[in-house]
Amino acid sequence: MPSPSPHVPLPPGQQLVAPGKWPVVGERLPRTPDGPWTVSIVGAVDRNVSWSLDQLRELPQVTRRIDIHCVTRWSRQQVEFTGISLSRLLDASGPSPTAQFVSFIAHSEREHSTSLPLSLLHEADAFVAFQADGQPLTTEHGGPVRAVVPGRYFYKSLKWLARIEILNEDRLGYWEAHAGYHNGADPWNEERFLAPSLNAKTVRALLAKRDFSGLDLRGLTAAGMDLRKLKATGAKLRDAHFERADLRLSCFDGVNLSGAHLQQADLRGASFCVDHTGLAADLEGADLSGADLRGVKLIGASLFGATFGTFDASGAPLLSVLVDETTQIDQSSLASLDATPAQREFLRDATILSSPPPAIRH
Repeated sequence: MPSPSPHVPLPPGQQLVAPGKWPVVGERLPRTPDGPWTVSIVGAVDRNVSWSLDQLRELPQVTRRIDIHCVTRWSRQQVEFTGISLSRLLDASGPSPTAQFVSFIAHSEREHSTSLPLSLLHEADAFVAFQADGQPLTTEHGGPVRAVVPGRYFYKSLKWLARIEILNEDRLGYWEAHAGYHNGADPWNEERFLAPSLNAKTVRALLAKRDFSGLDLRGLTAAGMDLRKLKATGAKLRDAHFERADLRLSCFDGVNLSGAHLQQADLRGASFCVDHTGLAADLEGADLSGADLRGVKLIGASLFGATFGTFDASGAPLLSVLVDETTQIDQSSLASLDATPAQREFLRDATILSSPPPAIRH
């Protein structure tokens, strides 16, 4: 396997996973197709084209080393992908002069898809891959065939590719339409999430009430505020700002705090567990550097890419969470930090509990 290049910079807010680790995010299994697996191109084209997997493998192949940047803040550098240039496949179908966008569509139960401008895909030299680091792509990592779009967050590199649809007008994909993911997905500009439109009066009323239960408040700004005993069960708080906020005794069960900013927040006694519907708390990519986690419960929570401390230039801890024996975390939540062992180490003084039954992930 190629070795990561230590001198290659990472996009803002990203951290490297441990060598040999490739976290699995999102769906784990594709929908089984009715017949043999094919990849087709349809839409605003001169002719629809379809290839079997064997036919794809017979086409001229390209091998490129790509840096994976997940929106949940972990990166894996210099992954060697092998596949077919997307431009070659598009040439076979003849996109119409009015074609502007490309939608990748997966074999998945929720018809998972994502889209990007046609011109960007040409510039990025996107391709359709069936190998990673010299081995066939595993199912959990998108095999037998996936899209790979260099230079974008990896949710734009669709798993289990079934169809490529050429569009005259853009159509938002699953994560972009239903979860507020940024359609541009540029990691160097941190295009992670979009905030819903909320007027200042509404925000003030919600903050005063301290009840966010079930609400979509992506990108909310509440840094430094006193929000003790906040009720946020099942809320969508992706990319929310709670830096230095007082969140003691708050309930974040079933919340989505992916990418949220909780640096130096006072979270003593807060709960990040499974809610009454079976939904797990999601802190993937959240930054809790310097937060006070004494008395906190992290039971059934997903912590992929979460940050619990920072380091100085020499590698010494710089800003660490505060934990003690009253901090409770279960084994499955702790295991979601296996790819970033340096972050897991910040929780070493917590009390480790046996894992609860599997919860529903966001």
